[in-house]
Amino acid sequence: MSAFMSAFASLVGSLADLLQPLFQGASAAAAIVLFTALVRLAVHPLSRAAARGQKARTKLQPQIAELRKKHGKNPERMQKALMELHAKEKVSPLSGCLPSLLQMPAFFLLYHLFSSRNIGGEPNELLGHQLLGAPLGERWHDALSDGGAFGASGLVYLGLFAIVAAVATFNYGRTKRQMAANPMTPATGPDGQPVPGMGAMTKLMPLMSFATLFTVAVVPLAAALYVVTSTTWTAVERAWLYRDLPAAGAAMAPTM
Repeated sequence: MSAFMSAFASLVGSLADLLQPLFQGASAAAAIVLFTALVRLAVHPLSRAAARGQKARTKLQPQIAELRKKHGKNPERMQKALMELHAKEKVSPLSGCLPSLLQMPAFFLLYHLFSSRNIGGEPNELLGHQLLGAPLGERWHDALSDGGAFGASGLVYLGLFAIVAAVATFNYGRTKRQMAANPMTPATGPDGQPVPGMGAMTKLMPLMSFATLFTVAVVPLAAALYVVTSTTWTAVERAWLYRDLPAAGAAMAPTM
C-alpha cells in the first residue's frame, strides 16, 4: 500500500509540475481537477452504457406492470418472470451503479493522500500546495479557525459551496420537472411488491445533490475539489445522456 500511495503521489506531483507554468501556485489543485477529468473520461463509456440501460428499463415499465398484475400474488413466479424479462431484453438492473462505484477508489486515494503527513516514509510534499491561499490538506474547520469564513481560505470554500449549490439547484429543478411530467411507477422488489420506504426515498431524491455540501465541508480541500469537479461533470453528463429519457428513469439515475 505504501508503494502504491508513493506512486500515486508521484503521479499527482508530475501532473502539478506539468501544469505549473500555467497555474503557478495552484498547479496541484489544477492537477487534481485534471485527474478527476481523466477518471470521468475513463468511466464515460460506462455512463453511456448505464444511460442506455436506464432507457431500456424505462421502456420495460409497461411490461413489468403487466407482470405485476399477472403474478402479484405469486412472489416466486413474479421474480422468475422479471429475471426472464431482463435477460430477454439484455438489461441489467444494476448497470447504473457501476460508474459511481468505479469512481470511489479515486476519491479515497485523494482523501488518503492529502490526509497523510508522510508517504512512503517521506514527508508528504503535496501538503505544501495551496489553492488561492487555502492548503489542499486542510478542511473547512481549519479555514474557519484561520481567518474565518471570509478569510483567504474561507473564501475558497465559499466558492466551492456556491458551485455545489448551483449544481444541486440545477439537478433539483431538472428532477422535479421530470418527475412532474411523468410520475414514477412505484418501485417493486423481486417479488413484485412495493419496496418499503421507496416512496419516501423518491420524494427525497431531488434533494440528494445538496448532501454534497456536507462532503465538501468535512474532507480535505484536495478531495473536495475532486467531489466538486465530479459532481459538476455528472450534472452536465446526465443532462446530455438523459435528455430524451422520461422523468422516472432520469430521476433515479445515480448523482455522482
